[in-house]
Amino acid sequence: MSWKKSDRLMDTIKHYSGFPATGVSLRQMVQFGERPSTGTLFRASQFLSEELPIRLAHRVQELGDLPDGLNDMPSIKRVQDWYAQSFEEITTLPRPQLSKDVRDRLMKPSKHLGRQSKILIEATQNPSVEIGQYSSSPWQQNGNGNGNGGEAKKTAASARRYFATVEDSTDWPPELQDYNQRFSDTLNTIKRRHDGVVTTVAQGILEYKRKRQRMQIDNNIQSFLDRFYMSRIGIRMLIGQHIALTDQSHNKDPTYVGIICTKTNVRDLAQEAIENARFVCEDHYGLFDAPKVQLVCPPNLNFMYVPGHLSHMLFETLKNSLRAVVERHGQDKDEFPVTKVVVAEGKEDITIKISDEGGGIPRSAIPLVWTYMYTTVDTTPSLDPDFDKSDFKAPMAGFGYGLPISRLYARYFGGDLKLISMEGCLPASQPPVQFLGTPPIAISSHEGRCGFDKTVPIDDEAVAKADESQAATPNT
Repeated sequence: MSWKKSDRLMDTIKHYSGFPATGVSLRQMVQFGERPSTGTLFRASQFLSEELPIRLAHRVQELGDLPDGLNDMPSIKRVQDWYAQSFEEITTLPRPQLSKDVRDRLMKPSKHLGRQSKILIEATQNPSVEIGQYSSSPWQQNGNGNGNGGEAKKTAASARRYFATVEDSTDWPPELQDYNQRFSDTLNTIKRRHDGVVTTVAQGILEYKRKRQRMQIDNNIQSFLDRFYMSRIGIRMLIGQHIALTDQSHNKDPTYVGIICTKTNVRDLAQEAIENARFVCEDHYGLFDAPKVQLVCPPNLNFMYVPGHLSHMLFETLKNSLRAVVERHGQDKDEFPVTKVVVAEGKEDITIKISDEGGGIPRSAIPLVWTYMYTTVDTTPSLDPDFDKSDFKAPMAGFGYGLPISRLYARYFGGDLKLISMEGCLPASQPPVQFLGTPPIAISSHEGRCGFDKTVPIDDEAVAKADESQAATPNT
């Protein structure tokens, strides 16, 4: 039976959208440790059962308020329904009936509460992101950019915290464990439902461009997509982290806290991304051997990060570089110039520089690289509206989403992704010049680099919002 939203549900969503989102820091996420107790997970579940509906409601409202008929595109309406359905599933999930004794125990702090986590050092400000840049309502002067300026609501939100250890005990009632599992199962369902959000919104933008007969999208839609996708990263970060913490049967690696790896090895991830990008390049162009990639990286360079995020950024930027090299020099060439990946560790950040000899792009076109749906491919491939969201295979190029989304992933944790282009053909004896700019800077193809700040917090609803009481960090 197909799901349909009701007027009552939309009224509830509108009410929730008036509340601000609460920032969750990376420090809070890793404080859970490898195996959090049932009580600690229950407190986190309670927080998410209140926080996620607020974030989902913001997205439903924003999708419905899109200008110029974009909100009427079938694919956009489909995504809006996904968010509304997920909102309903979380808010209608029955909560356990607990005795007063259990409720009191849940409020007692753990004996280890006073122990400070030493995993993270002090955070530093990201100079590449302006305050309010990714807020839901950047024009709002009062409040935190989430469509609300009420001091009372902000105070109420700041009182809630994602991480709260409770009394160390193993004799919690079965109702708590049952609720934790049901809540995790609900999040799993929501996560799978939203797997295809990026590609479905991309389809909606294609529908809009065709209907309006436009080649590019305007700045308002560009800003919306930045905010929307940044928020999606935050929501999925929270959901993925909580699912991983709850399902401890698969958590056998002591370096992982949920989906966060406290010792992410940059060299291993870079090598894997190189192999994957070369494979896709060979498959797409029918090459026997894709352009070689030289990796220069300390073997024991580890830092705390989400490996999936770093893999995505490296793969997309490398894919961009390899495509440029092949199309610049021709598919029939026996040997291509080597693309170089250089990783450097600074005091505040890690910088990854990817340099290629792909010919660069004109200076006037550089801003367009960060525009969604901008691509140098002649024909943008269309998406089947009924594609399998989980198994969707991204092409070598054609949607213009690779670099913009990768930059959001970098900025989510306080880093950045920059493109420095040198247009033209260089002599064989003179490799492209790289600029190792200010931290944190990120990689890019055709002369670029990417840096991932090791210490900056994440701010979910916006990398903009710097949690008023503490360092704000992106939330999933």
